[in-house]
Amino acid sequence: MTAERLPEYRVKARNTSERSENKIHDDAVARQYGFRGGLVPGVTVYAYMTHPLVEAFGTGWLERGTASVRFVEPVLDGEELTVSGSVTARDERGATTALSASTASAGECAVLTATVPAGTPTPVNLALYPARPLPAERPAATRAHLDGLAVLGTPINAYDEARAAEYLEKVNDALPLYRGAGGRVHPGFFVDQANRALDRNLTLGPWIHVGSVVRHLGGARVGETLATRGRVRSLFERKGREFVEVDLVIVAGERARPVAHVLHTAIYRLPPPAVS
Repeated sequence: MTAERLPEYRVKARNTSERSENKIHDDAVARQYGFRGGLVPGVTVYAYMTHPLVEAFGTGWLERGTASVRFVEPVLDGEELTVSGSVTARDERGATTALSASTASAGECAVLTATVPAGTPTPVNLALYPARPLPAERPAATRAHLDGLAVLGTPINAYDEARAAEYLEKVNDALPLYRGAGGRVHPGFFVDQANRALDRNLTLGPWIHVGSVVRHLGGARVGETLATRGRVRSLFERKGREFVEVDLVIVAGERARPVAHVLHTAIYRLPPPAVS
């Protein structure tokens, strides 16, 4: 098939976590670890990358689409990020797309594969994702603790009109279907909540989100309260970096309707910076 291009999207990247607890977003600390400056959060880069998908497929992707994103180079505050992609396959089962995000200084920074299935999403077994209170005191993120952590505490956040407006301004998304009472919850917010499943359960040093696999299970609307349930799925080490993968289901409303399933991978412990 002839490549079907998705709408190109250009945006000035913003370090939305510059003042957060995670000091990998601080210029001075990030440079100690060998980066050019404070990292724009992966969850923010992902939010930018969803723009062409929603512009092209609308609620079809928001309600039943999937995405697998991997971050390969850092994006810094103020850099122009270009998101481009195309439909790579389309048949009776749905459409598959491939996108990349790049900057002039770093080249390709992130890659994303997405699908828009024709059928309804495969449901999750919510019994495997029990809710649990967040810890009163967050323990340090050690491998021993994570290895014994059966269930993560459940962050709960209301996504009302004020929160929606705040989030949309943060990720600079002007698409109208996210706005007003009953508008759609931005898909980037689901992955943002996956970060909260880590940093509301653990005390972390500088840490880095490296990728996520997302399945939309109907989506959510402005005015709903979201809860993120989950567990540690795997732990591994590469080149002295300690990784954690968490398996999460985001539910909406009092009846706990599943709206997204996220496999979220992060480096929770970096090797100590080199002493100059």
